[in-house]
Amino acid sequence: MTDAAFTVSFAGPLVTYQDAGRTGHMRYGVSASGPMDRLAFDAAHAALGNRPGQTAIEISLGGLVLTCTSGAVSFAVTGGDFGVEHRGQKQGSWTVLTAEKGDRITIRGGKAGSWAYLTFAGSVACTGWLGSAATHAASDFGGGALQAGQTIRVEDASVRGDRAGEVPRPGFLTDGPMRVVPGPQDQHFSGDALEQFLSERFAVTDAYDRMGMRMRGPELPLAGALSIPSEPIVRGSVQVSGDGVPTVLLADHQTTGGYPKIATVIAPDLDRLVQSRSGDMVRFAAVSAAEAVHAARGHLAHKAAYLEQIAVPRGSLDQRLMRENLIHGCVLD
Repeated sequence: MTDAAFTVSFAGPLVTYQDAGRTGHMRYGVSASGPMDRLAFDAAHAALGNRPGQTAIEISLGGLVLTCTSGAVSFAVTGGDFGVEHRGQKQGSWTVLTAEKGDRITIRGGKAGSWAYLTFAGSVACTGWLGSAATHAASDFGGGALQAGQTIRVEDASVRGDRAGEVPRPGFLTDGPMRVVPGPQDQHFSGDALEQFLSERFAVTDAYDRMGMRMRGPELPLAGALSIPSEPIVRGSVQVSGDGVPTVLLADHQTTGGYPKIATVIAPDLDRLVQSRSGDMVRFAAVSAAEAVHAARGHLAHKAAYLEQIAVPRGSLDQRLMRENLIHGCVLD
């Protein structure tokens, strides 16, 4: 194995290095960060046979253009329905390809989804902070945001032809409303605020980044709750500000806050929620804490089985051809 290098020809906003996240520091006021869509991030590594949690590149709708300047390396693209252009061929995401010196890789937002993940068959060299390369977008601590002219180095790069081709998408994600556990401060809202939150539709606004997703919908009036003490916040908290507007807190969320939280989106639905785009309509449905735990355990079991499945090499081209029945009949003369 040798190293490979890429030059960043273009990088949109919020294109950052991310690993699995910076855990264990929230008590000190440090966000965990990490990938917005954790399932897609893990799938990209599994499809290449990488060690889980390695550094990847998270790509926003702004897109990314790279040019391979040395070496050769296989790479995977997962996440939203982004467009990938490689060696003059255009295709969708959820694929494993190989780049060689002179190749250009273009990844742009496609018909759906807000985040894509680019992983390499090797180790991406980048700076870390507190033991993690996960980038906190507001401070740029961690691996940082990618900039035009920057060089990306992939150490111990390898070509994994036995993994090339389409990556099966997860088929176990639920459709329908985003499930939430009401509270913990739903009692601080006036009238039928919780009922409105659970029965009305909300639109994703342009105020959407790695820290949170501000929604537009019916006002959720407070009952003098802005004076509650600040307390720890978790990913998925639905925080409501003084104007009655809800915001779902995401990967770079602050560690404490004093705005009341009307509900918390459960972990199995967060990956689906973050792939929403501005203007998309979202509904919320209440589940109990016990139901949320049951759903989370089921989701993790399905995810583990799925990642194990896509981590199996497909074999070389010759091996794949031998497995296929390429002759469907013959003509006798």
